[in-house]
Amino acid sequence: MHRSELQNTPMNAAGGPPLAAHFRATRALTEALVARLSDADASIQSMDDASPAKWHLAHTTWFWETFLLREHAPGYVLHDDRWPFLFNSYYEAEGARISRPARGLLSRPTLAEVLEWRAIVTQAMEPLLGDPALADVIALGIAHEEQHIELLLTDIKHALFQNPLGPAMWAGGSPAAQVLAAPLGWHSHPGGIALVGHQSGGFAFDNEGPRHRVLLEPFALADRLVTNAEWDAFIAGGGYRDPRLWLADGWGWVQREGIAAPLYWRGDEHFTHQGWLPRDPHAPVAHISFYEADAYATWAGARLPTEFEWEAVARGQDGASPRPAHDPRGGNQLYCAGPVLPMGSPGLFGDCWQFTRSAYLPYPGFRVVEGAVGEYNGKFMSGQVVLRGASCATVSGHSRVSYRNFFYPHQRWQFTGLRLAKDLSA
Repeated sequence: MHRSELQNTPMNAAGGPPLAAHFRATRALTEALVARLSDADASIQSMDDASPAKWHLAHTTWFWETFLLREHAPGYVLHDDRWPFLFNSYYEAEGARISRPARGLLSRPTLAEVLEWRAIVTQAMEPLLGDPALADVIALGIAHEEQHIELLLTDIKHALFQNPLGPAMWAGGSPAAQVLAAPLGWHSHPGGIALVGHQSGGFAFDNEGPRHRVLLEPFALADRLVTNAEWDAFIAGGGYRDPRLWLADGWGWVQREGIAAPLYWRGDEHFTHQGWLPRDPHAPVAHISFYEADAYATWAGARLPTEFEWEAVARGQDGASPRPAHDPRGGNQLYCAGPVLPMGSPGLFGDCWQFTRSAYLPYPGFRVVEGAVGEYNGKFMSGQVVLRGASCATVSGHSRVSYRNFFYPHQRWQFTGLRLAKDLSA
């Protein structure tokens, strides 16, 4: 959706880390990341799709104050009754709000004032964290803030990229050790009836259900993501100049915007949270649009998978298992403050969100819940495509097999990549 967040509604808040500890850890991680930024860094907005880091800090705090403290903490008084207008995102039920493109004009409140508000709200939440009647909403708030952590990282990367000095969020950047990409292999699937959607206990968003059955034809899914070197070959082979490879809307976008490479590429370098670094040819390509992913798949004699094909192969892999940002297996979902780079994970999770060719639509039987939280998903199910997996900027443990991310076809400032699929004979 054309939005600064991937919000959704919980189906089940059971399982996972104890809510109180999870709440505290999530709040602390957000602040640890922003501690590296100046007030000016945290206030800039580089495009309408992105928001300032300070706004993410404030909006996630507004969420706790609005949906938990205001409703359930006796005697709680809003920290500043002018701020909901500034930090509501798109909740029509919560009234008027500043326009999204104007978020970068909010020099006040200052970063220090927002952090002070966060501390007050975090402390005020403590008495509510053990209330089982509020567990679902608290779990939603945690997941909501985890989504904003990823958005904060991708938005500040885009903002710093605009600076000709190429400033680093993490100083002392150096190229990651290169690991040779394995030859492309395939996971074959015989097709048949598959049960998809959220099926087990634990937290899930409402757009992950209801679970239902789909018919799959025999197919194969690549066992790794497309790499930077393979994308270089696509460019050298005229991929951005051949209209036969592109959907009509995509070709129009390429021509209109002068697109000739993934976002953040410059020669043999790419821009990262550590500034400009040499590009690892063996690492997964990132920051591409759906249009680019689809064109590459056509060029490669393959196609993008459907979201249900991806889920059928991913069943049995645990995308929610937390692991450190640089574990020996190459998994690099965000666990603590540190470099954020796709490096080549062995499974289907981590590195990059993976485009599918599935439109973001409601599952059979989907119903929008009542109240403000009902605005999370249903109204955005139009004109967007589904992505699966997780990225190197996703908070560890946040994703799962049934998780449905979604963006408009032209958007590419997130860590988005692709995994090929192909048809097999029945």
